[in-house]
Amino acid sequence: MKTSDFDYFLPPELIAQTPLTPRDSSRLLVFDRKSGAVSHKVFRDLTEYFKEGDVLVVNNTKVVPARLYGILNASAKAEVLLLKRLNFNTCEAVMRPAKKARIGSVITFGEKLSAVVKDFKDDGIRILEFAFDGSFESILDEIGEMPLPHYIKEKLGDKTRYQTVYGKTDGSAAAPTAGLHFTPELLAKLKQKGVLIAEILLHVGLGTFRPVKSDEVSGHKMHSEYYEITPQTADIVNAAKREGRRITAVGTTSVRTLESASDNDGFVRAGSGDTDIFIYPPYSFKVPDALITNFHLPKSSLIMLVSAFAGYDNTMSLYKTAVDDGYRFFSFGDAMLIL
Repeated sequence: MKTSDFDYFLPPELIAQTPLTPRDSSRLLVFDRKSGAVSHKVFRDLTEYFKEGDVLVVNNTKVVPARLYGILNASAKAEVLLLKRLNFNTCEAVMRPAKKARIGSVITFGEKLSAVVKDFKDDGIRILEFAFDGSFESILDEIGEMPLPHYIKEKLGDKTRYQTVYGKTDGSAAAPTAGLHFTPELLAKLKQKGVLIAEILLHVGLGTFRPVKSDEVSGHKMHSEYYEITPQTADIVNAAKREGRRITAVGTTSVRTLESASDNDGFVRAGSGDTDIFIYPPYSFKVPDALITNFHLPKSSLIMLVSAFAGYDNTMSLYKTAVDDGYRFFSFGDAMLIL
């Protein structure tokens, strides 16, 4: 398939600039793959589609204030986006201006933090070695900014709104946005119905939000991202798989993690590692039976994954429906449940 096959028209005014309050007041487009039925709901209506024993898989990563502004080689302004922490003081990052960030270049971020460009990787990624006094995490909290996507022009007043309510482990350069709609109250209602919440971890990096630039979809290569699946989560998912209970993945990152760690029968292995799995049509899913997802950018790897799950024609039709009905798009936008 061609990357252009996944393009669609989106009026700029439908790009959500701010999150709704409360979180679960966003709209929910529900698509039943068997019947082809489309329903228009509110996200808090999600409980209607779950029953006792169903499993909801969520990504418990947290976004770090990974966007830094500094001075490159004591002269030029520089912007750094941290993608992945490799060890105590070394990170993968993308930088602007990229051409001036050569090996040996020094970036200073005020008095508490500086970095040296140690190496290059593919796609313009730099390996930065940091020097700092005290806690790296505390310094990021103090001087770093939330790495909101380029299409969000409004300043985010509350940093927690770009975090899920169940996030636990710092490490992402972007939020797993399908999870932003959940509230503690909604999760409690699902648990009261007997729904099992299974947590996985995938630190969102360049692999998730890097644009697809190749003409042919198959020419795109994903950047690797770190994931973890605990024995407890593997047990919950595998028991549901054996017993025929529905497994619903929250977001494309949860899907990619489950599919990366599963065998051909759909049973998940506990463990950790890096995944660069790229899911696009046609693809046979082994683990999830349903998907909760936001509306994604045209020609992105995310809409390609959704197309593999819902069917290409169905997905493009659903996106047209969402545009025609004035749904809000992208990170702070509305959601879709695909059954």
